[in-house]
Amino acid sequence: MKVRVGEEPAFVLHRYDWSETSLVLEVFTRHHGRIALVAKGVKRPTSQFRPVLLPLQPLHVSWTGDAEVRTLKSAQWQGGHVMPTGEALISGSYLNELLMRLLARDDPHERLFDHFTTAVQLLAEKSDAQQVILRAFELLLLRDVGLLPDLTQEANTLTRLDPDVLYVLTPESGLRAAHADDAHPLSGEQWLGLQAAMDSPAPFIATLRACASALQALRPQLRHLLHYHCGVRVFKTRQLMLDVQAMTRSRSNVAPDPVDTATPNPEPST
Repeated sequence: MKVRVGEEPAFVLHRYDWSETSLVLEVFTRHHGRIALVAKGVKRPTSQFRPVLLPLQPLHVSWTGDAEVRTLKSAQWQGGHVMPTGEALISGSYLNELLMRLLARDDPHERLFDHFTTAVQLLAEKSDAQQVILRAFELLLLRDVGLLPDLTQEANTLTRLDPDVLYVLTPESGLRAAHADDAHPLSGEQWLGLQAAMDSPAPFIATLRACASALQALRPQLRHLLHYHCGVRVFKTRQLMLDVQAMTRSRSNVAPDPVDTATPNPEPST
């Protein structure tokens, strides 16, 4: 008897070709974690799945099977917000890349799913707050998968942080007192505040607020930690963002084409 799961909250993280007409979807679900689903016939023009199976859209999906790749049976848009656009879309794709790299298949993370839902919604609604949204989600993701050390104690001595001392986060061990040549340290008070925010009853909003006061110093430290655990030097989505920004700068530095600024020739009379 085939296992059937119905109306499961989910997001599409990634998709790739399965055949001429079908795709395999990497899907992040609330109760089953990251799973693989084959969407048969989805590339046909008449497929009802085509306008639905988009990234960063809250879905309800149903599937059958218990093998590594299950079979998608239905997918419906859950509603709630529109897809992020512009740079917010690239930021959302970056979150998808983190989940693809750090989550094992069939390993549920219900709290993390809720944090991801909130992050995607905020990216769609508050495009000017992308950086703080990304930092908050990075922290909560690293904690949920067990890769974030305790931010209340110094790693080597296991003593509680001194609020007035500066510390840096190292991938190999955890927090240590900052040296004179360390860039972007945070005070013990800031690290303690981040830990308290993540432990609060509403962790995403609290972590957003805690990150806002430490944004510039937190970004390079979390990036170093994520590169270490993901085994990459540059994330694909970050490279895409850098390429887009470079293209934008190059276009703004190009002088207008005289042909474009000249008065157009009048059309010939008939």
